[in-house]
Amino acid sequence: MTNFKAGNIVYINGPVVRANNMSGFTMQEMVMVGNKKLIGEIISLEKDLATIQVYEETSGLKAKEPVLGTGRPLSVKLGPGILGNIFDGIERPLSKIYEKGESFIPEGIGLISIDEEKLWDVRIKVKVGDYLKGGDVFAEVQETSMILHKIMIPPFLKGRVVEVKKDGSYTIEETLVVLEEEGKTYPLKMYQEWPVRLPRPVKKRLPIGRLLITGQRVIDTFFPLAKGGTAAIPGGFGTGKTITQHQLAKWSDADIIVYIGCGERGNEMTEVLEDFPKLIDPRTEKPLMDRTVLIANTSNMPVAAREASIYTGITIAEYFRDMGYNVAIMADSTSRWAEALREIAGRLEEMPAEEGYPAYLASRLAQFYERAGYVENLNGTEGSITVIGAVSPAGGDFSEPVTASTKRVVGAFLALDKELAYSRHFPAINWLLSYSGYIKMLREWFSENVAPDMLDLRSKMMRILQEESKLLDIVKLVGEDVLPDDQKLILEIAKVIKVGFLQQNAYHREDSYVPLERQYKMLKVINRLYDRAFSCVKKGIPLSKVKNDDVFDQVIRMKYNYSPENSGFFEEILKKIDDYYDGIESKYEKEGASI
Repeated sequence: MTNFKAGNIVYINGPVVRANNMSGFTMQEMVMVGNKKLIGEIISLEKDLATIQVYEETSGLKAKEPVLGTGRPLSVKLGPGILGNIFDGIERPLSKIYEKGESFIPEGIGLISIDEEKLWDVRIKVKVGDYLKGGDVFAEVQETSMILHKIMIPPFLKGRVVEVKKDGSYTIEETLVVLEEEGKTYPLKMYQEWPVRLPRPVKKRLPIGRLLITGQRVIDTFFPLAKGGTAAIPGGFGTGKTITQHQLAKWSDADIIVYIGCGERGNEMTEVLEDFPKLIDPRTEKPLMDRTVLIANTSNMPVAAREASIYTGITIAEYFRDMGYNVAIMADSTSRWAEALREIAGRLEEMPAEEGYPAYLASRLAQFYERAGYVENLNGTEGSITVIGAVSPAGGDFSEPVTASTKRVVGAFLALDKELAYSRHFPAINWLLSYSGYIKMLREWFSENVAPDMLDLRSKMMRILQEESKLLDIVKLVGEDVLPDDQKLILEIAKVIKVGFLQQNAYHREDSYVPLERQYKMLKVINRLYDRAFSCVKKGIPLSKVKNDDVFDQVIRMKYNYSPENSGFFEEILKKIDDYYDGIESKYEKEGASI
């Protein structure tokens, strides 16, 4: 790092610092602020006056202290040592800081990052004479038991291999390969540095058409997420945003999880930091942290670093995507990130827009979510980034600016409902307010991988729930007794769908994760129950006879009673339904209306 330029501080306002004599600096350059060399970034330049946002606590900073240039933008190190680690908003390892005996991040600690002393077992994949270009893999490291880390040529570099090390154990600072191009040599180490605000290049973006399997019925079946897609999970306090994201992090079939806690309360983030290292990946029976990166920037950490945290997270995700992995990002929550933008904008004396947020809030949100996608990488592999952002609207008001701006750019909107949450219905996703724009894109995938009629069944169940909502408005006015039996049946079947299918217990052994095949069979059972019951009602059989408590209860409780050892479990329920309704239909035909 070369400090070849220097300015002087003339103004300090929290994380916002202004310095003069800055005419030799560039926009978005990373700088070292003050005698403690606090990490900052230039966000505005006017003649020789620069405005800097500082990513550390500025207490004790004084006017006339120097500002030193680095000649490069705010960047993160990308290499072995990221997985299983816990970073702050600018990729400084919290565990390493804690080992030094620090309860809080000390000012001026510098831009420490992944471990520079650890030895990694490296397998070299190239030889002298090979011609390599950006994205090509030149070495491999088994970073964790689950993830093979592919060491790649930086995107804009190319050349012929003139030197290469043998397989062996090396630190990330040792040169493994030397490239030569047009008389210039380029030493390649195990890591590369990348500016967090610059998206990493890809060969091309591909159509979205693969389901991100989560094992959560209300998501997979009713509001599916696609690999490479975007989703928002808005909800007020206590509606279950964090536990929903935990479930997605634990059960989704993404190869790698990047969990960003930006601006959440310290005790919530502590729970994540304590729980995640103990979790076992249900697919591999290995520690979940072997495929997880945690970025923690709690509400008491410097506000500017919170603003940078989501860019740090998405840059790490893009790096693993470039290796050919499917990555899922959990950002909890983008509302706290937007509040950091608002605070910094206020200190910069920018003209406020709605509710005090800066006018560029919507474009910043769009820039973040647009870095998701299913792509063909520079090295020919395919990878994806799926972004799932939690939103915390004040008072659960979905019309506030962050939720409204997010809703315009995401492909799926999973609206959490406080009434459902307070009635202990989890996940508290409101089926009337939520939507997924990926259903048409995924129809072929569902047809090939689950069943051709799965989405048709989903549409039928949604129509029943929508009809129930209209009927409940009538019931509130005049009571249920005025409804004909076919409409009363809609209310009963809707209750089966809500309690038996949409409600899911995150702590139940069989219900926490439900494979798609089982979800489909559950839908088939509910559909059979509705069809047979509706047929009986249309024949004039009273609802009191049609609705058998034992049959309905067995359908509702099938999610708990299911046993993997019983291969004929769902066939038994279907037989019970058919036997019951065959019996009352036969009795009705014999005895007529007297039934």
